[in-house]
Amino acid sequence: MVRKIVRNTTRNTLADTTRAKAPKKAGAGHGAQYVRLQKNYCFGCGKNNPEGMKLRFTYDKQRNSFVCQLRLGKRYTGPPRHCHGGIIATILDEAMGKVNKLRQVVALTKTMTVEYLRPVPLFKPLLVVGSEISVRGRVHINSAEILNDKNEVLARSRGTFIAIDPVRMFAKYGK
Repeated sequence: MVRKIVRNTTRNTLADTTRAKAPKKAGAGHGAQYVRLQKNYCFGCGKNNPEGMKLRFTYDKQRNSFVCQLRLGKRYTGPPRHCHGGIIATILDEAMGKVNKLRQVVALTKTMTVEYLRPVPLFKPLLVVGSEISVRGRVHINSAEILNDKNEVLARSRGTFIAIDPVRMFAKYGK
């Protein structure tokens, strides 16, 4: 997944759906440079994707996590009145991907596992929480959960992300 980055004259800022800036931790960045993308067509968070979910994550300082509040509509139906499992995996992947902002890196999903604990309802308030488990070099291990309004975990995931050099990887897609 590509994260949209905007270069500011005083600092690099992540400019997709994050409202608050996460604190930089020691060892952050891995020397990666950012590629400025003209538009964000990511299915999960891209504001320029008319068919996308347009998930909006914010940094929760208290949890040191990225969170998203949402309600899923009819278009995400799997079992009657519940969300499709592939959409659940997409939401969890998106939440874990946002966590890489804590280290100010662009990292792509290598592997992820999903535990579907309870059916995820449509039309009900949900909270998604993405957190960092560990970082070792370019390897980032993150987790995410989807919770209902009773704070019950409906689904959870764990993923391995690899930090990349977006200039090298995405330069050919240009401006």
